[in-house]
Amino acid sequence: MSPHLYEFHLPLSPEELLKSGGVNQYVVQEVLSIRHLPSHLKAFQAAFRAQGPLAMLEHFDTIYSILHHFRSIDPGLKEDTLEFLIKVVSRHSQELPAILDDATLSGSDRSAHLNALKMNCYALICLLESFETMTSQTSLMDLDLGGKGRKARAKATHGFDWEEERQPILQLLTQLLQLDIRHLWSHSIIEEEFVCLVTGCCYRLLENPTISHQKNRSTREAITHLLGVALTRYNHMLSATVKIIQMLQHFEHLASVLVAAVSLWATDYGMKSIVGEIVREIGQKCPQELSRDPSGAKGFAAFLTELAERVPAILMSSMCILIDHLDGENYMMRNAVLAAMAEMVLQVLNGDQLEAAARDTRDQFLDTLQAHGHDVSSFVRSRVLQLFTRIVQQKALPLTRFQAVVALAVGRLADKSVLVCKNAIQLLASFLANNPFSCKLSDTDLAGPLQKETQKLQEMRAQRRAAAASAVLDPGEEWEAMLPELKATLQQLLKLPQEGEGMPEGVAEAETAEEVEGRVRRLLAKASYKQAILLTREAIGHFQESEPFCHMDPEESEKTGFLNLLGTIFKGPAAPTQEKNPQGAAGNLGPGETGCKDKPSVSEPEKCRENDELVKQEMLVQYLQDAYSFSLKITEAIGIISKMMYEHTTTVVQEVIEFFVMVFQFGVPQALFGVRRMLPLVWSKEPGVREAVLNAYRQLYLKPKGDSARAKAQTLIHNLSLLLVDASVGTVQCLEEILCEFVQKDELKPAVTQVLWERATKKVPCSPLERCSSVMLLGMMARGKPEIVGSNLDTLVSIGLDEKLPQDYRLAQQVCRAIANISDRRKPSLGKRHPPFRLPQEHCLFERLQETVTKGVVRPDPLWIPFKEAAVTLIYQLAEGPEVICAQMLQGCAKQALEKLGEKSTPQEAPKDSPVLPTFLLMNLLSLAGDVALQQLVHLEQAVSGELCRRRVLREEQEHKTKEPKEKNPSSEATMEEEMGLVGATADDTEAELIRSICELELLDEKSSLPIVRSNLMIATGDLAIRFPNLVDPWTPHLYARLRDPAQQVRKTAGLVMTHLILKDMVKVKGQVSEMAVLLIDPAPQIAALAKNFFNELSHKGNAIYNLLPDIISRLSAPEGGVEEEPFHTIMKQLLSYITKDKQTESLVEKLCQRFRTAQTERQYRDLAYCVSQLPLTERGLRKVLENFDCFGDKLSDESIFSAFLSVVGKLRRGAKPEGKAVIDEFEQKLRACHTRGLDAIEELEIGQAGSQRAPSARKQPAVSRHRHLAPAASHSDFVTPEPRRTTRWHPNSQQRVSRKKLRIVFSSDESSEEEPSAEMTDDETPKKTTPIRRASAHRHRS
Repeated sequence: MSPHLYEFHLPLSPEELLKSGGVNQYVVQEVLSIRHLPSHLKAFQAAFRAQGPLAMLEHFDTIYSILHHFRSIDPGLKEDTLEFLIKVVSRHSQELPAILDDATLSGSDRSAHLNALKMNCYALICLLESFETMTSQTSLMDLDLGGKGRKARAKATHGFDWEEERQPILQLLTQLLQLDIRHLWSHSIIEEEFVCLVTGCCYRLLENPTISHQKNRSTREAITHLLGVALTRYNHMLSATVKIIQMLQHFEHLASVLVAAVSLWATDYGMKSIVGEIVREIGQKCPQELSRDPSGAKGFAAFLTELAERVPAILMSSMCILIDHLDGENYMMRNAVLAAMAEMVLQVLNGDQLEAAARDTRDQFLDTLQAHGHDVSSFVRSRVLQLFTRIVQQKALPLTRFQAVVALAVGRLADKSVLVCKNAIQLLASFLANNPFSCKLSDTDLAGPLQKETQKLQEMRAQRRAAAASAVLDPGEEWEAMLPELKATLQQLLKLPQEGEGMPEGVAEAETAEEVEGRVRRLLAKASYKQAILLTREAIGHFQESEPFCHMDPEESEKTGFLNLLGTIFKGPAAPTQEKNPQGAAGNLGPGETGCKDKPSVSEPEKCRENDELVKQEMLVQYLQDAYSFSLKITEAIGIISKMMYEHTTTVVQEVIEFFVMVFQFGVPQALFGVRRMLPLVWSKEPGVREAVLNAYRQLYLKPKGDSARAKAQTLIHNLSLLLVDASVGTVQCLEEILCEFVQKDELKPAVTQVLWERATKKVPCSPLERCSSVMLLGMMARGKPEIVGSNLDTLVSIGLDEKLPQDYRLAQQVCRAIANISDRRKPSLGKRHPPFRLPQEHCLFERLQETVTKGVVRPDPLWIPFKEAAVTLIYQLAEGPEVICAQMLQGCAKQALEKLGEKSTPQEAPKDSPVLPTFLLMNLLSLAGDVALQQLVHLEQAVSGELCRRRVLREEQEHKTKEPKEKNPSSEATMEEEMGLVGATADDTEAELIRSICELELLDEKSSLPIVRSNLMIATGDLAIRFPNLVDPWTPHLYARLRDPAQQVRKTAGLVMTHLILKDMVKVKGQVSEMAVLLIDPAPQIAALAKNFFNELSHKGNAIYNLLPDIISRLSAPEGGVEEEPFHTIMKQLLSYITKDKQTESLVEKLCQRFRTAQTERQYRDLAYCVSQLPLTERGLRKVLENFDCFGDKLSDESIFSAFLSVVGKLRRGAKPEGKAVIDEFEQKLRACHTRGLDAIEELEIGQAGSQRAPSARKQPAVSRHRHLAPAASHSDFVTPEPRRTTRWHPNSQQRVSRKKLRIVFSSDESSEEEPSAEMTDDETPKKTTPIRRASAHRHRS
């Protein structure tokens, strides 16, 4: 067939070109074999050189054959074909402009060029898609290989880099489409198949997952421009919209790519309408359908979010279409719509110059955002807070909304979701950083100016009201205004006088003319004209000789006379002389002709100035009021956020720390509390938390303001000294750890050390407290670098231990602690070869310590005892032979006590009176003896024992070096054993007897009436438990008992001691740990925080809390010794939040359900139901509940128990999958049936379900067997997380179970009986008084 006689139809599939179609339709004549392809391609190339692009008309079969055998042909041939086709299409695009402009072009030539165009484009695009498909498959195969050589391998395999070849082809097609090629078609209407051919390849390229990579940016841009030309020139809008919607639903990686394309089309190509079309399609998607298609919803949400960031103004006109998705179930779509609103507020609706309509739109968007701050989904609530954070950071939030959004953030701090809490803290921090009020937000500092300016505003308003009251309206003007109505009323009364008689209150006998005149004036002012005229008529007859009623002129008419008289009364006496003609009064009276004409008038500029000042004062007061309210909200937030500092979520703790840093920098007084409270977190095991604390103190204290290094050092020291004011021992230790870290990393400048020494030595003037704090800080720094103190030891001795009296024992105590930091207080390790650092006994330090302690023992100074304790500790840490020094010190103090005793016993005293020592002196002496004894014990345990071990190791090493081991000499063996501490068996027995006697006798002091005695005894017993855990173990209940001590101090001490003992595994954790749980509801916030921190740490120790929960529940809900119901809920809500593993949840819920059978009171039933409702149940957990339904089914008549289980249903429904909803529905049906009609209803329900399923068996067994006995417990590890085991198998068709024998559930709180009880109640355990809802059932007794 001649090329000019056929027509090439673009096929839907390549196979269509092999079939004969319509008349004159082109059909491929022959598919060439692979071996003939190179020769035919060369023939095509030769024909192209001779005929140009029209050569394709005769050689299309060659290209078709290459495409047909593409997978099998040589890569070189593929590359040659691609290169050649690019030349053909490029040549054709160059020639087409002249051809299209040729007015003499014949129809056959036009048809030939059209066929050539379609063939060339079809061939090139098919080849492009073949290469793309092959490359995608190869990249998937090479995905596992990875590495830098993957690109090189691809290039070696295919001969060229395909990723670099795509862009020129797409640009060539774009250039071709930019020509006016529609004239090649009849009627200049381009066929849709051709547009789909070109654009289809673009969409297929976009489906490649790697298209979004940075290396393919040029390809993405080429595709975007090609589609842009198709949109503007070839009416591709509808098809592009449909295709984009489809691709967003199926390809997650395309959201950002399509956003870039659509925004480019809307801006550079002027196709703004495509945004509306796409948004309309998304808006018409059913929310229920999107809830079932999460991938599609995710794509739409990402697209809308990014599109709003790029073209918010264009998208804003279509927002009304998307509003319906705010009520849909899919939270991602809600987030996307809210994010779009926020972007419009930020980029379009921002600024003070908005029009009224724009302000209304902005307010509607902000209202919607605020409303969704309470969304049911935590992801939406979190997203709203993030969006508000951006709005605040970019200062786009109107000032009028500050209070509302701050209140929203403060309220979200109590959110159950950790993510929401974290973002709420970030939002509050952004409010602080971008607040328009002040850099210092102290509510106490703002209250004074607010009160002062408010009072000033009230005074200004009072002056204005007074001025307004004095500026009365001109009476003449008022008279003119009322004159027409007054004339009409007077005319009516003159015609019908009988109507007005008797209406007003008449003139009284004792009433004067002036009083009547005033009544008339008031009636006229109230517009009671009729009554005023009648009263005036009566007054004329009553006061004929009195002013003003005596001025009635008989020559005037009655009407004129009445008007003149009323005008005189209303305006004043000067009016009649100026107004002779009442008929023209309205025209003759002016403002200057009244009685008020002499009053000074205020000029207009002065009035404007006064108004401006009032407006400015109102704005100032409003500003101060907003700032004060804002500071109050921040103060409220501080109280809430400080409680979150010890959450078990690291990210939340880090946000809390950063928040307090910012609050402190803004001068909020309460921030210091948070800064101090974060100090203990420096000991956190989480590196992120510890580093956050260190960074916080770096930012707050290591970057002070000042012009010089010395000024900065002084500021730093002042700020650190504030932390030491009223600081506890724990706070000082934490600060010491932080300063030690800074010193070791050389982050503290030398100027800081220099200023501290100057203040300590009084080279610069400072108070005694500042001097003491300087010594404390030097001691803390000495832990990091001992040479800071070690090189100035004599200076420190002279500072705090001089001979002056009275002695400053506070300073002396801090000097001792500072010096103590030059020694290593840790127990010597066996690996160390150098001897410990010690000072000789003759050192001046010990002489001064001994002298100061001895002289102070006879002085009634309460600060002597803590100084003495620090002095004795220092002696034992640094002195050689400390026991000698302390013995001399004890002797000296005892000698002084005897001397005091001798002074008291004078000859004048009666012989019968025995000498008496002062109480303080005896207390000081005994306290010194106790400290020496304790330090001697520590010295033997650590220093002496460690030194002996060190010497033994050195001796053994020396022996190995010098000679081979020989037989030991029996005579020297005993000496070595004694030196090495091996002769200790008898000593251990003696220690055991001593500890046993202490526990038996001294623990009686726990009943002491003095809280301090009980508190100290708790500390001492805790120390004994650490040193002798096995010996103290029988008395552990006495330790737990102090957790319920009536004294707050004792409870706090007991909580600290038990925290250390339990977390260090020094005591066995038994059911008494419920006493620690009770501290969670302690009225003292610090004790409650201590208990919460304890359980947070305990939750990190494997399955500890899971194993303890059954015992805790049993003890806390027990009728005797338990807690009330509401406190029980508070405790269990906290403890059950640590159960996060599915296996733990399933096992625990099974145990709790079984517990219903052994519970004895209604209160225990309710407590167990509440615990079940707080567990994070899954579908498998619900099946466990269904298995054990009989355990609690008869208790569901109680409304509280029923509500608790019903809440479980509500939680499960929120995230349930469609296949799991059937189980939830079954559970809810059972609950409701049992709640209303009892257990019989369950059996009826099961029988009905069995009949409806038409099971082959005649009768189905109940879903839960009520007579299956549980197997005995196999071990004591019942509360350890169980291994995966197949205990129950569900058959959904028959609803039957195939069960293995199950372990009996045993609680350690029930271990009092010798024989462990079964989970099934025996006859004697069955309650005699049964629940009314439980009825006998015939089905229950069937065998």
